[in-house]
Order: sequence, then C-alpha cells, then structure tokens
Amino acid sequence: MILLGVGLSIVVVLVIGLVVAKKVDGDSGRYLVAGRTLGIPLVAAGLMAQAVDANATLGNTDLAYGFGFWAGASLPIGLALCLLLTGLFFARRMNAAKLLTLPDWYARRYGRRIELAASVAMIAAYVLLLAGNLVAGGFLFEHFLGIDYTLGVLLIVAVVMTYTVAGGMFSDSYTAAAQMVITIIGTACLFTWVAVTHGITVPEGMGAFDLGQLTDPAQGAPVNWATLIALGVGDIVAIDFMQRIFSAKSPSVARRACFLGAAGTLLIGIPFSFVALSAVDIVGPDAGSAVLFTLLEDHAPAWLAMLVLAAVVAASCSTANGAILGTGAVAARNIAGIRETDGGKLPELKVFGAGKDPLLRASRIAMFPIVGLAVLVAVRVPQTGILLTLAFDLMLAGLVVPFALGLWWKRGGAVAAAAAIAVGFTVRLAFFVVTPTVYGVPNDLLYIENDVVTASFDGWTTFIAFLAGTSAYIAAALLRPAKAYRAAAPAPDLVREPVAAQA
Repeated sequence: MILLGVGLSIVVVLVIGLVVAKKVDGDSGRYLVAGRTLGIPLVAAGLMAQAVDANATLGNTDLAYGFGFWAGASLPIGLALCLLLTGLFFARRMNAAKLLTLPDWYARRYGRRIELAASVAMIAAYVLLLAGNLVAGGFLFEHFLGIDYTLGVLLIVAVVMTYTVAGGMFSDSYTAAAQMVITIIGTACLFTWVAVTHGITVPEGMGAFDLGQLTDPAQGAPVNWATLIALGVGDIVAIDFMQRIFSAKSPSVARRACFLGAAGTLLIGIPFSFVALSAVDIVGPDAGSAVLFTLLEDHAPAWLAMLVLAAVVAASCSTANGAILGTGAVAARNIAGIRETDGGKLPELKVFGAGKDPLLRASRIAMFPIVGLAVLVAVRVPQTGILLTLAFDLMLAGLVVPFALGLWWKRGGAVAAAAAIAVGFTVRLAFFVVTPTVYGVPNDLLYIENDVVTASFDGWTTFIAFLAGTSAYIAAALLRPAKAYRAAAPAPDLVREPVAAQA
C-alpha cells in the first residue's frame, strides 16, 4: 500500500511536469522564468515547495524530538522569516529588474569577477542542499520499500530530472502546486491523527514556551539562533527562491507571494515539530534518528503512512527540482557566459550543440554534472539537516552582505564585494573544519582534531563569520568606494525580456 501511494504521487507529478513542458516552446526566458507570467497561487506554491523540503520535515522532527521545539521548528520558522524579509525589502525590486538568474544582479552591480565568485558559491551551496534532499528520499525508499539506498537516490534523480529538463520553470511551478496539495493534506492528517489518538503532548522543558532553548547555551540556544539566522537571512540569496520571484508577472505579485509562502511554510512546518514532541510519549525517548519513520511504521495506520510518505517524497522532489533548475541556469549563463540569441533573430550559435537559443540547451546540459556531484555527496555523506544549514551558513557569511548593502548603499563596489566573499567564506570554512559539531550534530564531514575550538563554539561560528564578512565589506567600501553605481539600469548584454508565454 505504501509503495502504491508513493508511486502514484510520483506518477501524478511526473505527468503534470511533462504535460506543461510544451509551454517552454524553445525559449530560455520561458524555460528559466516562465515568461514572467506566473500569478500569486503558482509563485506562492513554488516558494512553499522550495521551503518545505525533506530537511524541514524529517530534519525538523528529528531535532524537535531530540532537543526540543526550537531545535526543530527553527528550520521552518527560519525559512518563513526569509520569505517575509524578502517580501518586505527585496521582492519588488528584484522582480522589476527583469533578471534571469540571481548572479545576473551581482554582474550588473559588481562586474564579471564577482558574478563568477557568487555563481560558484551558490552552486556549491545548492549541491549540498540537493544532496540533503536526495539523502532523505534514499532513506525513505530503503526503510519502507526495501530498495537499496543508492538506488533510491538515483530513482528520485531520474524522476525529477525528467520533468525539470523538459519543462523548466513551467514544470516546476505546476508540479509544486500539486506537491503542496499532497504535503498539506499529509501534514493535516498526521497532526489530526496524533491529536485524536494520542494527544499533543510536550515533554517538560521542550515546548515552544520553554525559552531556555533560546537563552541558555546549555540548552542549545546558540545553535537554535544560528539556524534561525542562517536560514532567515542567508536564504535571502537563495537562487531557487529568487528564480520564482523573477517568474512573477509583476512586482506586487512577487511581494504578496512571498508573504503567502511564508505563512504556508509555517502551516506545514510547525505541526511536524509538535508531532515530534508527542512522539516522545508515543514511541519512547530512545527511538534514535528518523523518528517520523518509526512513528509511521510502528504506530500509524497504513493509509496514513502512505499519505505522509507521499508528502515527504513530494517535498523532496519539489526542492530538488528548483535546485537543479537554478544551478543549471547559473552554470550555463553566469559561469559559462552563454546568452540566448534573441528568439532566433541572431545567427545560430554552435554552443553545446545549441540551435536558436543556446542558453536553453546549455542550461539543460549543465544540470547533469551538477546532479552527478550532488548524488556523490548524498552517497558519501548521508546527512539531511546538517547539509541544509551548512549551505546557507556559507551564503550568510559571504553573499548576503554584498547583496543587501549593494541594493541600499551605493558606496560599496567590486572590491568590497570580493572582500566580503573572501573573508566570510574563509572564516566560516576555517571554523567548520576545527569545530567538532555542526548545529549539534557530530562533524563527520571534515574535522581536524584540536583542543582550542570545542563544541561550545557551535552556533557562535555562524555569527562570527557573518560579522567578519560584513566588516570586510564596510571597511573595503570606505577605503575603496565604487567608482560608479550601475544597478539602476540593466546592461544590454545581460538581460533580454523573454517572449510572452502562451496561455
């Protein structure tokens, strides 16, 4: 029954993705930003789908079960905070800029070198994000269906790549709407079943109002705050979020979709935290990792397990879809420097075997090596939440300040942006390799044993790296101010308005 439910959800999503793929019609503008025609429902659903992934469900439940409400709920709350801040301060301006990718803005504001640096950093972060979602899917198939973990990872990749390569943002948007319907229904049924059959219970000291989790270092306060800030602020420069903002048909639509996406993220994420707290009484305090799987397998009826697992798979696929599309576009456009040929008005270019629109072909091709790298990480480092938080820790340390200050402060130039990226990334990576834990989880990725930096530094390193990057930007901007501020008008070789999408 579980196999039937999960398989059916995958088939439905795959069919929707392939059916709407015809809307691309050979145009990279339609492929990457859906011709800038999406309304509030599709944009909001896409933003929710990117926020509500396997990390915000499985990672949320494991952390809340083990360490308390704020340890788990910090994931969806942080992501909702990001969408709120984006809607308040950035969505209108970024949609009005008529960009195809987020690094286009760095190119326009700081030049080609910063565009390259930002692009490489974003792709690296999203390889980790994609890997984390593949890990969750691989574990699910292995645990419930008896499919080898690696085979499960490859199965998810095959499904998502099929409709992502074909339909781009159109497939992403329409499948996200279907995936969010599945996820909302699954979440509501799970929460209702726990409340009715067992009751929502909160172990002492682990609830939402036990604020020691946010004030006492011994209860993980630095880690919880670091998670909130890394996701709430670091995710502002998320290429998948921004790709959906670019796809909105107007600045006001982009802004309102951010607010709806934030509300929807909380609506789905918070119930998982309370289910995890109740699971302490239902399955006992020593269930180990993947507590949601244990709850569904040993205590829930088969129909509920089928529905919730279909929701988890849908969430994993939706985030993977956005990550693949965004990184492929960045790799082709901003690293390889490939541009479209203006709808066939220019001569055909033989780039990666492309025809009239080489950017479309190159974006599709670029997805394959990026996905291959993510699969390698997922197989070698089977972690979920740690990969998400690490990815946006790095974005927070090096890319947020050039973006936010670059929009609102004219003085900083390429030198300031380079200083922030170099200092922020170096400090964060240096702390990463010498800190024994990462967000409360043992650092099994890369740890150099030492007696100087202990586990008590965990969480604080997020803020130290962010402050280091911010200080570097401000100092460089004051010492080497920008000679010209170019963000007001698009460079003609960077942005072409895509052909209007067909209804």
